[in-house]
Amino acid sequence: MSNIPETLEQLLKTDGAMCAALVDSSSGMLLGKAGGGLDLDVAAAGNTEVVRAKLKTIKALGLDDSIDDILITLSSQYHIIRPLGHTPEVFLYLVLDVAKSNLALARINVKKADGSLEL
Repeated sequence: MSNIPETLEQLLKTDGAMCAALVDSSSGMLLGKAGGGLDLDVAAAGNTEVVRAKLKTIKALGLDDSIDDILITLSSQYHIIRPLGHTPEVFLYLVLDVAKSNLALARINVKKADGSLEL
């Protein structure tokens, strides 16, 4: 049984968290979302392109590696993208307010969520 809503709600307890989502990068579709502050449908589609581009680059470089996470820093927000370890075509997405968050702790929380998520 899936625990997507519970996992996303747990991520929202991270200091400074604004919203969280689980996204299928093969389609760009949301599998779950929580919180607010931005259009998560648009963000899911856009960040799918980011993940696809990075995977394409890794392949083009001939690297035998995988993405742990992708961090995008804006002037007022952090965006953390983490492909799931057991299902890398699906990724967690967490948006944080820079002024209210601890980036290191947020990355740890996203990694924990990855480990506890059941699809």
